Amino acid sequence: MQTSTYTENMNKITISKEEYKKLKNQSDAYKKLTSHLFQAIVKDPVQDVVSDFSRTGLYTKEFLTDVENGLRKSSYSTCSVT
Repeated sequence: MQTSTYTENMNKITISKEEYKKLKNQSDAYKKLTSHLFQAIVKDPVQDVVSDFSRTGLYTKEFLTDVENGLRKSSYSTCSVT
């Protein structure tokens, strides 16, 4: 049984319907797993993150304000943790 055929310029690949279904199922499972994994990550409150940066003494107040504003606008602080 031939599972794949490459054309000369390798821009196209042909696979069997069975192989396609197998790869599609693996892809769907991976997407589902990673979406749940990233949703489950515990995130520190924005203020705690900014405080950690501030305690290093390496960053200006302007930079810390930008970091805080950026985190508050990003999915970091808007995604719900389940």
